[in-house]
Amino acid sequence: MSGSLRYCRRMLVLTRRAGESVVIGDGIVVTIIDVRGDGVRIGIDAPRSVKVHRAEVLDAVKAENAGAAVPDDAAEATAAALRSILPGPAAAPSPTQSE
Repeated sequence: MSGSLRYCRRMLVLTRRAGESVVIGDGIVVTIIDVRGDGVRIGIDAPRSVKVHRAEVLDAVKAENAGAAVPDDAAEATAAALRSILPGPAAAPSPTQSE
């Protein structure tokens, strides 16, 4: 294997050239496709069961989901209005009551 290998804070850091690959676990292959300036094109071959996401997209989705989970004043008002007009859940008979 050409290139260098070193560890950096529990992160394996490899030097690879275009056309060279790294195998991760069983069946995940990361191949360097092209290196231009400060950009690197990589190809990832992984089983369909393995989710592959760009970190910045995943971070944006998580932030959006966290923001959506926080109710705003309008949502609170709508929920209160619905609670006042909708019937509550029916009381279930207690197990000690006979039929």
